Amino acid sequence: MELILYVEDMPAQVAFYRDVLEMRVKNPSGNADLANASWVEMDSGSCTLALHAGGRRRFGEDAPKFVFQVTDILAAHRILLERGVAMGDIFQAAPGVWVANASDPEGNLFSIESHD
Repeated sequence: MELILYVEDMPAQVAFYRDVLEMRVKNPSGNADLANASWVEMDSGSCTLALHAGGRRRFGEDAPKFVFQVTDILAAHRILLERGVAMGDIFQAAPGVWVANASDPEGNLFSIESHD
């Protein structure tokens, strides 16, 4: 499971989650310059906290989003549609990363995601 948190100040957010909450940076690995990173994954145990640059503290628009990993996005998408979930189209978010967005009955955003 992954939770995407849209952030405005990546270096400050990485420092907080890494240094204060003692989460390990999973990606990018090594000594990468995180000041200009647009995507940083933190190991928070059984869930990945993904810091996504571009947040502007816009209520609703920058809300955290749950991402559920699936092995077969086409099958998962079809099953959710059959169960009455209003699913967005499947799209390629990055090379080899396929995503479909949706929301729960209270409007909380979530995605299903698979990797090639």
